[in-house]
Amino acid sequence: MSVGTAIQARDELREALSDEVAFERWYGRVMPRVYAYLAARTRDVQLAEELTQQTFVAAIEARRSFDGRSDSVTWLCAIARHKLADHFRRLDRDEHRVGRAVVREIELGAGPDRWSSVDEREVIARALDALPATQRAAVIFIDWDGSTVREAARLLGKSHGATQSLLARGRATFRDIYEREARDA
Repeated sequence: MSVGTAIQARDELREALSDEVAFERWYGRVMPRVYAYLAARTRDVQLAEELTQQTFVAAIEARRSFDGRSDSVTWLCAIARHKLADHFRRLDRDEHRVGRAVVREIELGAGPDRWSSVDEREVIARALDALPATQRAAVIFIDWDGSTVREAARLLGKSHGATQSLLARGRATFRDIYEREARDA
């Protein structure tokens, strides 16, 4: 991004946050993209709405950290990714607290672009939902978002090795559940 474009992006955000009409216009343009990012990863309308709201609150609080080196949507999606990671960490703590954390394994064969039929997407959604939170987070961040293991580890607050282990177990569990669900469907 050029210096001029960076300044323009920073000024656009600054203007949006200083004027109610400009904010509504900006929010109306960028919110659907942030929501779509979260909805695709959570498949839960209420959760996606809540995380979208948290994203914008965090963005407004951190507005001074936006330096314009990216589009504001890119910056917002990075914040949203952190909010999603926070959500998965909370789920993980809750699962451990009630003793429901399950150790399982699978191989995720294809990302969401290759999931064609509605039935197949439903089987995939059920298989992902069955994963413990941190395994699901590792699979989503690495296999869906294309993050590196190191980036996912940072988001999840885990070591590199622990994240690799979560990913391996998550993929193996996903594969087992997906194959069982596909057979039964």
